[in-house]
Amino acid sequence: MADLKKLAEELVNLTVLEVNELSTILKDEYGIEPAAAAVVVAAGAGEAVEEQTEFDVILKEGGASKLAVVKLVKELTGKGLKEAKDLVDSTPAVVKEAVSKDEAEALKKQLEEAGAVVELK
Repeated sequence: MADLKKLAEELVNLTVLEVNELSTILKDEYGIEPAAAAVVVAAGAGEAVEEQTEFDVILKEGGASKLAVVKLVKELTGKGLKEAKDLVDSTPAVVKEAVSKDEAEALKKQLEEAGAVVELK
């Protein structure tokens, strides 16, 4: 029996061209249809793509209405006025970390309405 760990390592390190060639061989010579060969292609991709569940809200710029953004950052984060001003002055800066997608989008919308430039990561 083949060394399965070595085989798995070889599959993971295949190039896209080699994966396509392997798919053709499996179909033509062994009767394995492309849907089953997709498993091999996915294994060749290395890492599965996972949907992101936590986001960081990053303030890129305070914008023209900086005072309104400072007040909103103070309200959203619970920081004092000086800390909120320092955060806005030190852009790019993280406003909130590891929040849900809905919360991140709501924060982004509020900050953009106040005039800030915001990015989600």
